[in-house]
Amino acid sequence: MKIKQIFTKLSLACLLAAAPVAFAQTKEPPVPVRTVAPDYPDELRRDGISGVVMVKCTIDEQGNVTNPEIEKSSNAAFEKPALAALKKWKFKPAKQDGAPVAIKVSIPIKFVFES
Repeated sequence: MKIKQIFTKLSLACLLAAAPVAFAQTKEPPVPVRTVAPDYPDELRRDGISGVVMVKCTIDEQGNVTNPEIEKSSNAAFEKPALAALKKWKFKPAKQDGAPVAIKVSIPIKFVFES
């Protein structure tokens, strides 16, 4: 049985869809430079359950993920691994007028079971 965890490489399009108002005011959005896949909970993998967790957070001026909070989740068991993985991500920070700025975004963390 092959398990595939998909958390989608965040692309500019994904981030733009997540926070259009913030990006309209920012000339250069944050860009992920290091992503970490979340651990798939054993009980959900065993049962073949997929899901998604939307996490809202701030990408600070250094490109770190700060203040991650669950926005919504298809299954509470995915929440802790999603937060743990996202805290390890690193971004090239958003810029406005050439200077790094903090920005709030929503990031989908997807868990997809494939057999």
